[in-house]
Amino acid sequence: MLKEKLEAMFREHKNEANREAMENYMKNHFHFLGIKSPERKVLTREFLNETGIHKRNELPVDDLKQIWSLPEREFHYTVIEITARMKKVYEKHHLAFFRHLTVTNSWWDSVDGIAPNVIGVYFQKYPEQLGYADDWAQDDNKWLRRTAILYQLKYKKKTDEERLFRYCRLNREHPDFFIRKGIGWALREYSKTNPGAVEAFIEKTELSNLSEREGLKHIQRQKQQKGV
Repeated sequence: MLKEKLEAMFREHKNEANREAMENYMKNHFHFLGIKSPERKVLTREFLNETGIHKRNELPVDDLKQIWSLPEREFHYTVIEITARMKKVYEKHHLAFFRHLTVTNSWWDSVDGIAPNVIGVYFQKYPEQLGYADDWAQDDNKWLRRTAILYQLKYKKKTDEERLFRYCRLNREHPDFFIRKGIGWALREYSKTNPGAVEAFIEKTELSNLSEREGLKHIQRQKQQKGV
């Protein structure tokens, strides 16, 4: 019912003029309806207001999985947005669903929404589950690795520095672009909170050029502004 309703709403607003450009931007990994983010958010808000799905006391996992199974990327974005919005009703067993979102329909755009906005929130609520993050940091699936590296992006002063640096060390020799870029992003974000710790870590850790360059961007920018 919910899947059919959202599907009908979105398909009514498909835009062929936008579709090709959006698919090209994502290197044709996914089909698109051609609904750009601002319009999609309006439609999602309308869907939520009509269904009240976001006001439930339990995460509607089955409904969200059905929507997630649709081929167009706009549906995937909407599932992530609804899931992130319903953070107050996360239960311990939901990690299996969040993992499913991470390892299916996977690309940087979905994973980068799930990692800090869903997984990161979940681990703050259930820190006893962090053993799974330790496993993901060494998983054969690169998107689980990237998630382990990025889930603390919004933690700021609550960042588990030891865990972040450990995951970066574990993956520093990984050949994949998205892992190396993810390491740099995580370090750069944490450098906004603790630049000294990040700079010291990068100095004593042999990272890829990409990870090091990305990780130092904020620190170097701050030094330039101060004339150091």
